[in-house]
Amino acid sequence: MPLSGTVLAVSAFAEQSTTIDLGTSRAPQSLARQMQLLNGTGAGKADRVFSDRRTLAASATEDLDLAGALIDAFGAAVTFAGIKGLVIAAAAGNSNNVVLGAASSNAWASLLGATGTVILRPGAFLAVGTGQADATGYVVTAGAGDLLKVANSGAGSSVSYDVHIIGASA
Repeated sequence: MPLSGTVLAVSAFAEQSTTIDLGTSRAPQSLARQMQLLNGTGAGKADRVFSDRRTLAASATEDLDLAGALIDAFGAAVTFAGIKGLVIAAAAGNSNNVVLGAASSNAWASLLGATGTVILRPGAFLAVGTGQADATGYVVTAGAGDLLKVANSGAGSSVSYDVHIIGASA
């Protein structure tokens, strides 16, 4: 099943202003990045996607197995060799944080290292994309470096999060 219309885009804009003698001085500042991927497995290409809304019970964890255990929208197993784009968003209504990374074994370490974590507070999101010229992406090694741990940071309530992963099978 070929992918089409694959785009990852992020942008930030802020404007600082101050009053000066004869008016207002403004300093608009922005940063935007966009990546459009064609179908395939080389540079600027992707052929796999996994997208889901998930819930973890209080104090629970789960490992997203990037090499064969995730199921796509059509019921087929998804095996990534490299991740080209990743977006994870914690639900705004969460009481606890969503913690990413540091699986106890077979950690997917090419993004955060083996023990690194990212904490997503309620309503927070993380977006990561590779460059158009990157043929490899963030490497996934089946059976050795393929588990992205997701954890509920606390007791008392569940957390929900959305995940969208774009990558290549080779």
